[in-house]
Amino acid sequence: MYNGLLKYHTENWGDPKEFGYKDFIPLFTAEKFDPEEWATLFKEAGATYVIPTAEHHDGFALYASKLTRWNAAEMGPKRDLIGDLAEAVRAEGLKFGVSNHRMEHWDFMYPHQAKEHDLFDPEYADFYGPPQKPDPSKASAMGPNEEEVLEGKEAPQDQAFLEEWLARCQEIIDNYQPDMLWFDNGINSRSLDPVKLRLAAYYYNKAAEWGKDVSLSTKHDAYLYGTVKDYERQGRAPKEMTSYHWQVDEPIGNKFGYIEGLQLQNSESVIRKLVENISKNGNLCLNISPKADGTIPEDQQQVLREVGQWLKINGEGVYGTRAWMLYGEGPGIENNKSEADVRFTQKGNSEFFAFVVRNNGNKLIIKSFNTMNLGKVKKVSMLGYNGKIKFMQTYEGLEIEIPDTEIKGITVFKVEI
Repeated sequence: MYNGLLKYHTENWGDPKEFGYKDFIPLFTAEKFDPEEWATLFKEAGATYVIPTAEHHDGFALYASKLTRWNAAEMGPKRDLIGDLAEAVRAEGLKFGVSNHRMEHWDFMYPHQAKEHDLFDPEYADFYGPPQKPDPSKASAMGPNEEEVLEGKEAPQDQAFLEEWLARCQEIIDNYQPDMLWFDNGINSRSLDPVKLRLAAYYYNKAAEWGKDVSLSTKHDAYLYGTVKDYERQGRAPKEMTSYHWQVDEPIGNKFGYIEGLQLQNSESVIRKLVENISKNGNLCLNISPKADGTIPEDQQQVLREVGQWLKINGEGVYGTRAWMLYGEGPGIENNKSEADVRFTQKGNSEFFAFVVRNNGNKLIIKSFNTMNLGKVKKVSMLGYNGKIKFMQTYEGLEIEIPDTEIKGITVFKVEI
């Protein structure tokens, strides 16, 4: 609103000096926010963990804070959105994490286009920062790009800002005991390692006191060890199976936040990405886009419910499984000429799951079961189907007769040896 959307903002809301970002806060009421309803939906969708944003690049805390007056418990909604959701989510038996983008707030609000604005008004300095002018001699506060990494540029934030960042992170940790603490690209710089290590030590030591497992999740090599690596959008996910665990944060629509006319992907697309990721040692962290009144639009809810319906049938091949020695076989996979497009997971050493993404006809031939020398197959079953599945092992591979059923989408075969 101080830059690319300045014209739109001025025409619809007025001069940003008179109507600045702070003036949107009273309009953000979340008056229809029902955390129990959200948690029930997430459970129905088959989710196992939930990570809301505790603070984005804008400096407004969506939780009750003693460190800033600019928080949702005192302004706008006038309730602890994070605390209320944490309680509801955990009541459903789900893990609860938080994301924190505060590191990017250093210069995110800097006005490159607006000539008149409220960003440097001393009355609001504790909210806006005030925003710092980007320093070309240092890396971007949004996280260093490849060129900045190669040049070894330092992060621009000063020590006072870093200490305040750490204190806010510690407050979130103490108040909500998150199962996962997620950070965006802003903490990627190597020069931030000293404060990042203090944060990690505080978090993991607290978890030891709580007696539970937790994890940090970051992008690129923000931390060299001790984290779950996150990839923003499916297109950046690993193309091959990895030795480490990871996740993709993927929006349900064409934008992460809510906009009018949000273009949603369908449930089949979401499920396809989930299957692709778990076959390679990854997870899918699906982003949804609620409205300012606290509601999740019905079309997004429908996608989530359809994913949940699929997981009710096929969840045995998803939950508690790990990637197999091969992530899949079929078109597009190097050195594999199988006509079927299949992805794999395993549970222990005797149960394997084949996700049939694409297949022609009523016969499935899984060649990998021959090439990996798994031995004699005892039983094959199709998740969600009660009938007997006919199969045989031949020189080509494991041949499975696919029954005629009304099960739609990706079908899953369980193979026991």
